[in-house]
Amino acid sequence: MKSILIGAVSSSKKMLESMIATGFPVTYVFSLDEEYSQNVSGYQPIHMIAEKYHIPYQKFKKINEKENIEIITKIEPDYIFVIGLSQLVGKEIMDAAKIGVVGFHPTPLPKMRGRAANVWQMLLGVHRTKCSMFMIDGGIDSGDILGQEEYIIEDTDYASDVEIKINEALERLARRVLKQINAGTLRVRKQNEKEATYLLKRTPEDGWINWCDPIEYIYRLVRAVSRPFPGAYALYDKEHKIIIWKAKPVENIKYIGIPGQIAYIDEHYMDIVCKNGILRVTEYENIDQVKLIVGHKLKGTTEESIGCFSGKEIL
Repeated sequence: MKSILIGAVSSSKKMLESMIATGFPVTYVFSLDEEYSQNVSGYQPIHMIAEKYHIPYQKFKKINEKENIEIITKIEPDYIFVIGLSQLVGKEIMDAAKIGVVGFHPTPLPKMRGRAANVWQMLLGVHRTKCSMFMIDGGIDSGDILGQEEYIIEDTDYASDVEIKINEALERLARRVLKQINAGTLRVRKQNEKEATYLLKRTPEDGWINWCDPIEYIYRLVRAVSRPFPGAYALYDKEHKIIIWKAKPVENIKYIGIPGQIAYIDEHYMDIVCKNGILRVTEYENIDQVKLIVGHKLKGTTEESIGCFSGKEIL
């Protein structure tokens, strides 16, 4: 049997490690070149692992370039594993796999197909969930399921915590599926199209905080788009970007103000008024290094209005 792994991030690394650990034949590795990884959250140079284990590899910018297609076609792989790659694999690569192309998605397919799955699950308050390995076809995460593995998202987890949990679940799932492939006992199942839901694209601008949102949602946003993602943010005095990396909601028992106003600040934390509580910010990035002053506002996605006033409950 011959197989190829194509990847760029931590899940790609975990997949390659699982293939090596189970003795699954890895014929060739395609690894995103460091030079083109600046905008890839959680980038991992998997070619370094390939080199360590004497596995032939190629670094790439665009996987569908002619040189890469020629290498893949010449190998005539049984399986191509595309794990942790945001680029779409073209038809020529898809057709080169004798048995099929395997993908990975951190949701219980057919639920939540599509983009930014880690972030969306956290924003939706998903607790018990599953990741899926599946055969890539012409649709959006719609191919036959090879296997699924459960993991739990806690209400205090940050994006980096969830990434670790997903990779741990992927390792368990990959080892099981790879062993089944080797033993010839793998059983796939079709997805139920009637149960399919879709997650749409998110951009860094979607991390802009709306201070009129319930504090529970703002807290979810902070956790969901924290590192390795671009972070939740607001504009201090309308122009200076403040990225909030860590925070927690606390009860507001003494501050009356407009959501987004700084109520307190010292060297340890900053309290920001929200509609139904205080967001206590314990780690943030002051991009322009401006002096933050109590009473000044962090502008959210909408202008504050009287309907978003906070503090009535403590009058």
